[in-house]
Amino acid sequence: MHAQQMIATHPQVAGNTNDALIACIEACLDCAQTCASCADACLGEANVADLTQCIRLNLDCSDVCATTGIVASRRTGTNELVIRRLIETCADACRLCGDECEKHGERMEHCRICAETCRRCERACRDAAGTITPTLQ
Repeated sequence: MHAQQMIATHPQVAGNTNDALIACIEACLDCAQTCASCADACLGEANVADLTQCIRLNLDCSDVCATTGIVASRRTGTNELVIRRLIETCADACRLCGDECEKHGERMEHCRICAETCRRCERACRDAAGTITPTLQ
C-alpha cells in the first residue's frame, strides 16, 4: 500500500505522519477486502443458510473498514472527532466479525484468514484511536 507515501507528501502534512494512523488505514483497507472475499466464499459453501450471520458481519465489517480507511486518509482540514469515532466503531465491527469467523475457522480456511485479519485490524484501530485527540469545534 502507498498510504505512508501519499500522506507524507500531502502539503498540509509536510512529512509529519502518524504511524499508528497509517497502520490503521492499511489494516482497514486490507480487512475490507478480506471480509468481502470471505462473505463471497461463505455464499459458495454448501451450508450457506447456516452462515447468514457470518455473511452479514463480513459485509458490515467490510463496509465499515473501507469507509474508515478512506476517511482516515483525508488530511485536508480536520475532523478528529469523526475519525476517532469511526476508528473505534471499526474496531468493534472487527471484533464482532472476528468472533463469528472464529466459530467457522476450523472448517473453513477463508473464515480462519478473515478472523486473523479482523483481529489485526481491531488492534491497529485501537492503537490509532489512542493517538487522536478530538477537538470540539
